[in-house]
Amino acid sequence: MHMDYDIVVVGAGHAGCEAALVSARMGMRTALLSINLDTVAQMSCNPAIGGLAKGQLVREVDALGGEMGKVIDETGIQFRLLNASKGHAVRSPRAQADKKLYQFSMKRRLESQENLSLRQDTIDKIIVKNEKIFGLISKNGIRYHAKSLILTTGTFLNGIIHIGKNTTKGGRASEPSSDTLSDDLKRFGFQMDRLKTGTSPRLNGNKIDYTVLKEQKGDEQPTAFSFSTKKISQNQVKCYITHTNDVTHDIVRSNLDRSPLYTGQINGVGPRYCPSIEDKIVRFPDKQKHQIFIEPEGTNTSEVYCNGISTSIPYDVQEAMVHSIEGLEKAEITRYGYAIEYDYVPPTQIKHSLETKIIENLFLAGQINGTSGYEEAAAQGMMAGINAVRKIEGSDPFILDRSEAYVGVLIDDLVTKGTSEPYRMFTSRAEYRLTLRHDNADRRLMKYGYQFGLIKNEQWHMLQAKEKEISENIECLERKRNGADSLAKLLRRPQVGYDDLLKMDDDLKKLNISPLTQEQIEIEIKYKGYIERQQQQIEKFKRMESLQLPSWFRYEEIPGLRKEARQKLHEIHPVSLGQASRISGVSPADISILMVYLTGKNRKRIKL
Repeated sequence: MHMDYDIVVVGAGHAGCEAALVSARMGMRTALLSINLDTVAQMSCNPAIGGLAKGQLVREVDALGGEMGKVIDETGIQFRLLNASKGHAVRSPRAQADKKLYQFSMKRRLESQENLSLRQDTIDKIIVKNEKIFGLISKNGIRYHAKSLILTTGTFLNGIIHIGKNTTKGGRASEPSSDTLSDDLKRFGFQMDRLKTGTSPRLNGNKIDYTVLKEQKGDEQPTAFSFSTKKISQNQVKCYITHTNDVTHDIVRSNLDRSPLYTGQINGVGPRYCPSIEDKIVRFPDKQKHQIFIEPEGTNTSEVYCNGISTSIPYDVQEAMVHSIEGLEKAEITRYGYAIEYDYVPPTQIKHSLETKIIENLFLAGQINGTSGYEEAAAQGMMAGINAVRKIEGSDPFILDRSEAYVGVLIDDLVTKGTSEPYRMFTSRAEYRLTLRHDNADRRLMKYGYQFGLIKNEQWHMLQAKEKEISENIECLERKRNGADSLAKLLRRPQVGYDDLLKMDDDLKKLNISPLTQEQIEIEIKYKGYIERQQQQIEKFKRMESLQLPSWFRYEEIPGLRKEARQKLHEIHPVSLGQASRISGVSPADISILMVYLTGKNRKRIKL
C-alpha cells in the first residue's frame, strides 16, 4: 500500500503538532503519524505550559502563527506571571493546564485542519535515495512517499522505563517504544547518544490534607499567551506548596543502593536543572527541605502532580517517601514516578534550519535534538515545519538569529554548541533578553507569520494599529509637559507609571489606550537608554553574523589555528564568523586568524 504526501511528521507530541499544522497551513499535503492517537499533545510530565524563558518561547510560537498559546489560553486552569516584581526582561507567563482538555483541544484542531491527515502508525524504516529523503515504511507495511520528513520522536527511540530494578521497554508509561528507527539512523551515519529524564508520582487529591499546605493562587488578572486572546474568562483553581523534610531525605538516602541512578543501571545523562529527588538529596546534603508544588491535573479529576519529587526509586520507597511529607501522610499514589532513558541525535548534526547535514529533506525537532520541555519542542516543531515547506518550495531557509528571538537562541545553542544533557531554556542564555521580552513577541515576529500566511489579516492589521498607537503616544508624551518636565521625562522616574500620567492629563484618558499598549509605551520610555545600548550590541553581533564563512574554507590549511579549533570548525561547519566565535574550543585568537583569512589575500591559498 502506497500513500503520497508532501510532508510526513512522525510523532504527535508538542513538536509534531506545531510542525504538522504549519506544514498543512502553508499548503502542503501533510500526514501526522502517532503510535497512539489517544495521546496527541500528551503532557508526560507536569501539566503546565510556560515558565521562566519558556513563556517567551510560547509567545514567539504564537506570534509566528502556532497553536500552543491559543490552546493553553482555552484550557488553562491557573495563570501566573512569574517574576512580576522584577524587571520586564525576566518576566514570564505560566499556566496550569487541564491536561486532558488541552490534549482534546489540540487534537480537535489537528483533525479539522485542511491538508492534514492524522494516522495511527509506527515507523519501521526511512527510505533514502541519493542521500535525500524519499519516504518511509511503517510496521504495517505501508509505504509513505514524502518530499520531506520531520522526526519528532520525543522519548520513544529505544526508550527504557526504570522504577527501581524494574525495567521495561517503552516511550512513555504504558506505551511501546520505537526500537528500529535508531538503528536506521545509525545506518545512515548519524551519531546517536542517550539521555534520561523522569517524572513525579501522581496522587489522589481527595486523600491530601490541604489544611496544612500553603495555598498558591493564580493572578487576579491572568496574562494570556496568545496575542489573539481577548480575555481569560474561566475560573482558576488553587495549587498548593509543601516540602520534603529530614525523614524524607533519610528514606531516600538509605535506599540509594536501590536507585537505578546510583546502581549503574541508567547510563543516560539527566537534566541538570530539573534533577530527581535522589539527585537533590545527594548533591545538596546540607539542604533541610525541598519545595513541592501540588498541581491539579484538571477540573474533572482529583489526580494531582507532585512537582519537585521526580524519581525512579522502587515502589515501596516511593510510598514511604510520599507519606513522610506534610499533608501527604494519607495520600494514595495513583501513578508511580519513573525515569526514562532514550536515544537522541546530538544536534551538531543539524543545520539552523533543523534539516540534518547527512540526509537532505530530513528535519529533526524536539527531544530527538536533546532538548527538554513542551515549549522548547513546540518552538522547534514550528521552525522545522516552516523550513520543510520552504525547502520543497525552493526558498531560502527561515532562520531567526539570537538577537531576534529565544527560538533563535535555542536553535543556535543546539547547532553550535551541541548538548550532552537535556537542554532547557533560561533567560540567562539570551544575551539580548531586554529586547526579547514576552510582551513584545508580536512586534518582533508577527511579520514573519504574516509573510508565511500563518497570521490572519485581522490580527496583522491590529498589530499595525497598535504600532501606530505606540509611536504616536510616545511622541505625544515627549511633547506634552507637566510643569518644567515633559510627561515622558516624568515617566522615566522609577516611581512613576503610565497610570500616574492619566491622573495628570485628561487628554491621555480620552485616547482610551489598552493596558497592554500602555505597558509597551511605558517600557519603551523607561528603558530607552538601555534598549538603545543593547541595540548597539545587536548591530555589532549582526556584523559578525554577516561575515560568512565560505564552504571552500579548508581549516586544516590555515596556519596558526589550534588543533582543537580545526577539529571543531570542521565538525560544526559554521556559516558565519559569529557562529564560529560561539563554538566551544574556538578561542578569540582563532577568530582573529579566521578574520584575517576571510578578508585578506591569503584566502586564495586555501581555496579548493
